[in-house]
Amino acid sequence: MGLVLFLLSWVLPQVWGSSEVLGRSFLFRCLQISSFANSSWWRTDGLAWLGELQTHRWSNASDKIDSLKPWALGTFSSQQYDQLQSIFRGYRSSFTRDIQEFAKMLSLEYPIELQLSAGCEVHPGNISENFVYAAYQGKYILSFQGSAWEPAPHAPHLVESVVKVLNQDRGTSEMLQRLLRDTCPQLVNGILEKGKSELEKQVKPEAWLSRGPSPGPDRLLLVCHVSGFYPQPVRVMWMRDEQEQQGTQRGDILPNADETWYLRATLDVAAGEAAGLACRVKHSSLGGQDLVLYWGEKCWGPAGEGGEVVLKNRGRDWEGWGCHST
Repeated sequence: MGLVLFLLSWVLPQVWGSSEVLGRSFLFRCLQISSFANSSWWRTDGLAWLGELQTHRWSNASDKIDSLKPWALGTFSSQQYDQLQSIFRGYRSSFTRDIQEFAKMLSLEYPIELQLSAGCEVHPGNISENFVYAAYQGKYILSFQGSAWEPAPHAPHLVESVVKVLNQDRGTSEMLQRLLRDTCPQLVNGILEKGKSELEKQVKPEAWLSRGPSPGPDRLLLVCHVSGFYPQPVRVMWMRDEQEQQGTQRGDILPNADETWYLRATLDVAAGEAAGLACRVKHSSLGGQDLVLYWGEKCWGPAGEGGEVVLKNRGRDWEGWGCHST
């Protein structure tokens, strides 16, 4: 089936890197989104990430996979890459044909939305865990487990028919199993060796405090902004002394244009209770020295939103800001 050929020929050879190089686990994930408006109109787009970095993409308008990083092909030769591109073009045609056949066989109603997720998490010691999942109309319906396709728990009965057809192709299933188990770890070193410098990079966060819209009479919304950090894992807390404030609300971690990250944490407090509160930032780039910003310090610098002056710090080094406690 086209789905399996795609996973064998594109996802696996492209993605694996050795956690031996960096001494930590890495997750590669590939997402394909396919939309079928009817039997004659469809589109397929995809993205791939290694860790937090987007490495590849392909769009419906293109007949090739675009590498977004110079190291994204690892140690693949140009001949191997050309072969990948050729297989990818064949996959797109066969995948579309397979879905159309399933739609007829199962009397599926259009529009049809499909999402495919495949990848592997590689741990130190060349130990790896892999996954292949498929969703239909936004609901998880099947996965590849061990040596065969299996329906998801509570999947519609029609999925059993799909799984039966997929598992009849034992040769392809065995090849997929072998590539997941053996080929994936063998290709690890090339990817992470080439991208080691970027994957190991550490960028200190910049943090500043501001006041958000008032949540009510005699109340303040304290906002702690943390931006420009890499890698993504970060912990941001509003604290009083050494006690984390349970009312802290954290937003989503959002990407910056330079591939660093941004997060904000807010705290709704009574106006008279703001003094003594601090925002604490923990990040791997800080070398164990947390970044701590105290609400109520006076600083000389540009005015923030609403005209208030914000406290700004990158790592432990003040960047031309004059601050002192009240």
